[in-house]
Amino acid sequence: MYPPKAEWKISLHGGHSGEFCEHAEGSLREILEAAHQAGYHVFGVAEHMPRVEARFLYPKEIEWGWTPQTLEANFERYAHTITQLADEFADRLTVLRGFEIEVVPQDRYEELVHYYRQKYQFDYMVGSVHYLHDASIDGYSEKDFLEMMADVGGMEEVAVQYYHKVAEMAEAVRPEVIGHLDLVRLKATRLGLAEQVATARVRKAVEEALEAIRAVGARVEINTSALRKGLDQPYPADWIVQMGAQMGVRFCIGDDSHRPAQVGFGLEEARRHLLRNGVREVHFLTREGGQIVPASAPLDA
Repeated sequence: MYPPKAEWKISLHGGHSGEFCEHAEGSLREILEAAHQAGYHVFGVAEHMPRVEARFLYPKEIEWGWTPQTLEANFERYAHTITQLADEFADRLTVLRGFEIEVVPQDRYEELVHYYRQKYQFDYMVGSVHYLHDASIDGYSEKDFLEMMADVGGMEEVAVQYYHKVAEMAEAVRPEVIGHLDLVRLKATRLGLAEQVATARVRKAVEEALEAIRAVGARVEINTSALRKGLDQPYPADWIVQMGAQMGVRFCIGDDSHRPAQVGFGLEEARRHLLRNGVREVHFLTREGGQIVPASAPLDA
């Protein structure tokens, strides 16, 4: 027996598969089968857009002999495959065709984001910030991150500039979803500096980012991958959800799955995270009559 498909059971960020992503496993078909079995009502797949310069390749990609052209070819295959599978699964699961953006290269990421969306006619975008001053925030080069942190003046300043970058990204490309809003909390926690990403200066930067997000109509995802990575709360933390709720920011859910076994992980925890912080419904996208339309569902139903 599959769990019931309650309307709030949605994910707008995840579905990364080993077919198209170096740090994922399994096929996209297996991911979608797992989403159906997990009881999802809507499942948005958001594969990473290509990093178009060799300096942003991941270590394993370099080891495998991949190039930016490899990433381009993989992304094109992804765009065609997700279109075919969305049609195939339509009688079981509403599958949305999306992609997760990158903010590199800094001087032309906006142009690239608009190019990929237009070329492949994606249903939506997840706006994520994985880099600050070209240094990876989520772990691909510890040395680069520590050097960047020293250059800007410490973890608090990293967090302030990170949230400024989130606001800039939201205003520049107007994504439908904001991915893992407080990703910087993971690095800070691992370095024993968690208190430095919740100071008064950081909270002000978060407020400004949330205002930019609200202004463009984006949804902040409750991303459960933080729990898999050892944090005690999903992204973003309680105080950010509370602040956003008070400001009228809309929220959705994303499992940020990178293999079939991760699909549906933390779904109930995400629901409780929202409810305890004053959010009573999720806002998402769905497909009706061949069109992508906004939707919402109560969390306490």
